[in-house]
Order: sequence, then C-alpha cells, then structure tokens
Amino acid sequence: MKKSDLYHRWVEWSEQDNVYIGKCPDLMTGIHGDDPIQLYSELCEVIDDVIHHFEAEGRSFPKPCIRPMREVA
Repeated sequence: MKKSDLYHRWVEWSEQDNVYIGKCPDLMTGIHGDDPIQLYSELCEVIDDVIHHFEAEGRSFPKPCIRPMREVA
C-alpha cells in the first residue's frame, strides 16, 4: 500500500464556486476544475507530490483522520 492510500480524497460539485473541488483535508486544502475525472487524477498527483515533499523535508506525516461516511442500516 502506498502512503497516499491512507488519506481519503474526493471530488464534489461546488454550487458556490460553480466548479468541481478535489479535497484531501488531511494533507491539503484542495484543487478545482471543470472535469471531475481529470480533477481526481490531478488530485492524486498533487497528493503524491505533497507526500514526496514531506519526505524530502524530513517532516512527519499528519495522522489520517478523515474517513468516508458510511450509510447506517
């Protein structure tokens, strides 16, 4: 498993901004774009870049806290 797999990420539509927003709150604020599929791919690349930057700087990683919501039966 890659380190980036520990961090939850998602793309959602923003009515306020009228664009898709890609989020990974444990590592970064987010990115935006018009195509949700392309945006998700870019979000994954940015997350990998953030992780490489942390490793290069010798910084500790934030604890993954955000988890997907689960439907309660």
